[in-house]
Amino acid sequence: MSTYGQILNTKQLIAFLDHIFRDNKDNNPKRNTPVLIWGKHGLGKTESIMDYARKKNWKIAYCAPAQFEEMGDLHGMPIVRDPNPKVHGDEVTIYSPPAWIPKEPGPGLLILDDINRADDRILRGVMQLLQNFELMSWTLPPNWHIIATANPDDGNYSVTTMDEAMLTRMLHVTLEFDVKSWLDWAIENDIDRRGFNFVATYPESITGNRTTPRSLVQFFEHLKGIENLNENIEMVNILASSTLDATTVSSFIAYINNDLDVLLSPEDILDSKDWDNTSKQVQKIAIDKDGAFRLDRLSTVIMRISQFLLHNNYQGGAKHKENLIAFMHLDCIPSDLKMSLYLDLSKIGNPQIKEIIKDPKLAKLMLNSM
Repeated sequence: MSTYGQILNTKQLIAFLDHIFRDNKDNNPKRNTPVLIWGKHGLGKTESIMDYARKKNWKIAYCAPAQFEEMGDLHGMPIVRDPNPKVHGDEVTIYSPPAWIPKEPGPGLLILDDINRADDRILRGVMQLLQNFELMSWTLPPNWHIIATANPDDGNYSVTTMDEAMLTRMLHVTLEFDVKSWLDWAIENDIDRRGFNFVATYPESITGNRTTPRSLVQFFEHLKGIENLNENIEMVNILASSTLDATTVSSFIAYINNDLDVLLSPEDILDSKDWDNTSKQVQKIAIDKDGAFRLDRLSTVIMRISQFLLHNNYQGGAKHKENLIAFMHLDCIPSDLKMSLYLDLSKIGNPQIKEIIKDPKLAKLMLNSM
């Protein structure tokens, strides 16, 4: 088996970690079982863990066992100490803990990143740490927990196979890319709007050998200095080709050529103070210059509005209810897209969202759409 445990998206992973660490208290002597998160490269396994710790204000200690060349990198270097200088021959050899070992009490997470890329000798040495949270020379401070990451042992990665004795010392889950979870993350991390729209429009082109969430973010970061992508299409092509698969590059260039990068944002629609003008802009999105109906454009706009309204940090605006209802009444938007957005909003417990979807005009519209 190349990976272990159930396949989770990022939100499910966070819920899983919350459950594992639910008893985390400063005075709780119990150690939680270490967690190993499997997954392909570039999914954001390590960043998800670090983000989890930061949001809880936990300390973070990072370790990449693949960088260890000697066992001393793991358990520390030997030094001779004389506990009783007055008695000759009382000298003992002890080990000075490595610098990466946390010294202060938690709560905190010790991250063993890409654990199965380490040499087999190092993996054998890590087994005691996973079992007892200590090695011969040091012990993790109270209230520290261990999370490891690993790539699949499926022949596609240069990894060391871990035997059952090591695997059974940990809880296992496998992280998989989920577009809605990524879009939520993108909102929080100020990803370029055009990159956000691209992922929402072409979610199928996100996972590949070179195209991963990580490489896409790298690419989107380099787009921030380019105001007009159409006018700089050659540079865009070079940047995309430097980090993404050829199929993703082709999709992105097509996305630019079809003017999908200039779609209205949720804020453009929900905060509009000139709805007549905004509705005309939506009409232009729905029907391109050749008169073709653009369902792909409208689907992206709907997905972005859904992600915006359903985000944990959503704060209602003065025009949001009025403009959303007006948007949902536009004839250019297909009934199935309206219903999809309405059902998504119905699942959330935010009082501001509930107030919007309870509007009689909107409810009547949805009934007529069924």
